[in-house]
Amino acid sequence: MEATVRIILHGARGRMGRAILNVVGQHPGVTIGAEVDQGDDLAAALEHGDVLVDFSVPAATERMLTLCAARGVPVVLGTTGHEEEGRRKIRETAAVIPIVWASNFSTGVNLLFWLTERAAEILGSGYDVEIVEMHHRHKQDAPSGTARTLAEILAAVRRAQWDRDIRYGRQGLVGPRRPEEIGVHAVRGGDVVGDHTVIFAAPGERVELVHRASSRETFAHGALRAARWIKGRPAGLYDMRDVLGLRVRS
Repeated sequence: MEATVRIILHGARGRMGRAILNVVGQHPGVTIGAEVDQGDDLAAALEHGDVLVDFSVPAATERMLTLCAARGVPVVLGTTGHEEEGRRKIRETAAVIPIVWASNFSTGVNLLFWLTERAAEILGSGYDVEIVEMHHRHKQDAPSGTARTLAEILAAVRRAQWDRDIRYGRQGLVGPRRPEEIGVHAVRGGDVVGDHTVIFAAPGERVELVHRASSRETFAHGALRAARWIKGRPAGLYDMRDVLGLRVRS
């Protein structure tokens, strides 16, 4: 019988934190060892869990990672919107402890990542590529972390240069679209949990890959699945494609 995984929930009073608390009872062998939010004692909470699940804010990430590395506590990291310095801290800490770092924990979205990579390889450079994402009016970062991951996948397949070829929206007399561009567009409004569309457009036809989330609970289930998976793993940087067995290793 597998041992119970005790979770330290960092960002427990946020939208995702509440979603995890709502569904954790559906995951046998997973319990909440501690709930932590702004102003709480994270160092003390680490004594009561095996894996930290983080859905907080980028500003809290560095201290959280430092404490987890010192205690040897694995991390499931779902907070998005990190600047490059914060992203570098995540990569450095993964040399010490295992981290599942994902912009989206939905099984369906991670299938979308896999399908996007396959489609980009098959369709090739003759198709223009655009990403459109929509989220609720309260979302703070743009584009979404999921849209950024999609752009990273497409840039890797097409050998694009990030600073030159990623195009965040268009305004004014921008001229014809360059074939190398990867367009990324953020839409905000209402209570949309998360919609993502990848468009491959060529003369005469268009292919669209679409994922729409109607509940945050789908992300919560994925995060709890990742927490069970990461316990006992060696130090390293993982994502949900590793958890789901969708990672293509060369």
